[in-house]
This record gives sequence, C-alpha cells and structure tokens, in this order.
Amino acid sequence: MKRKPFFSARNIAYFAALVALLVVLQLFASAIPMFGVTLNFSLIPIVLGGIFFGMWGGGLMGLISGLLTFLVTAVMGREPSTAFLFQASPVLLTLTCILKTTVAGFMAGLLYRLIAKKSPIAASYVSALVVPVLNTGLYLLGIVFMKDAASEFLGTEATAEAVFIAVFLMIWLNFVLEVVINVLLAPAICRIEHVVNSKLSRYRADREGGRAVKPESETQGEEGQHHTPTEES
Repeated sequence: MKRKPFFSARNIAYFAALVALLVVLQLFASAIPMFGVTLNFSLIPIVLGGIFFGMWGGGLMGLISGLLTFLVTAVMGREPSTAFLFQASPVLLTLTCILKTTVAGFMAGLLYRLIAKKSPIAASYVSALVVPVLNTGLYLLGIVFMKDAASEFLGTEATAEAVFIAVFLMIWLNFVLEVVINVLLAPAICRIEHVVNSKLSRYRADREGGRAVKPESETQGEEGQHHTPTEES
C-alpha cells in the first residue's frame, strides 16, 4: 500500500488553519488576566497538531509556536523576565523557547498514536496533559542553565536548585491552569478528531465511488482500451 505523503494539499490546508489559530491564540489568548492570574490557550493548537498529524506534525507545530513565543516575549519584550534573559543569555533563551514546545508537540503526537489504538479519549487526555507538563518542565530546566542571569533578574544570588524552586513558585499557578484548560478541553479535542476523520473517510469513499461508477458515454468511449489504475497520493 502506498504511503500517503504528509505534505498533501489537504494536510497543508489543515495545517495552515492550525497555524492561523496558533497565531491568533498566541497574540490574543496567551496571557488573558483573570483574578490575578493569566489564562493561556496557545498550547491547544500544539495538541491538535500532534493528534491530527502525528509526532512530526506536532513537533513542527511546536516549533512554530516556540519561534512565535520567542519573537513576542523576548524580541518584542512582552514579558520583561524573558526579555531580560534574552539580553543576558541569548543562545540559551532561544533554545529554551524553541525546544520546549517542539519536544512537547513531538511527544503529544507520539503518545497519541501509541495510546489511540486502545482508547482515543485516553490518548486525547494524555496528549493534552503532556504538552503543558513538558512545556513548563523544559522551561524550568532552561532556567537552571541560565542560573546566573535568572538570579540577577530576581535580585539575589542563589544556587541552581534555589532558582528552580523560586521560578516554579512564581509560575506554578499558571502551570496548573494550563493543565486544567488542556485537560478540560480534551473531550472536545477528541470529538474534533473524530469528526475530522469521519469527514475524511466519507470524502475518500465519495471519491472512490465516483471513480468506480462512470457515465455510460465515458464507458463506451473506453471500450477496447486498457487502463492501469494509479493510486492517489
């Protein structure tokens, strides 16, 4: 059986729609203030990318998200702490911003493919959970490597462990909210995946049915001719 290419016209269209959603959420829904904390919905397209396109699609969506986060928070200076770390440790901060979401998207797609064979809804929950966990965990790991710059921003000198704990205490509530948002949306994500796959299956069936049933005039014109069917990519 011929393997379907990732960069088919249909996949590119769906992926572009997810990228557009990612940009909108990153710019307008990545730091919504509410009761002293911020709500972040920008991780959802990464989960969807992993579910729809597998580990490589999820990783690519995470890479785009990381680059966009880096440009908005570090280069444009939306977050003072990230902008400061970029000035102090530009290489480490850049790698941290890009790798944390890339790895999260890759793992979301990989785990979904492994678990969905037994339970699609459980796979959706796992994918929705692993993205914020890895996103925050790898960010904190990057902060450990930028210990000196982080300590300077915090106005104190501390060990890597102390910096890790201090930063985690500062962001733990936002991390919990990210987990809650993604997990609460997991059933909806599973439903979206089911609807999209159903429509794709129906579309393929219609296409195959259209090729199987030909008009009589076309059939008469093909009498005496031999055709070799080709598999559609």
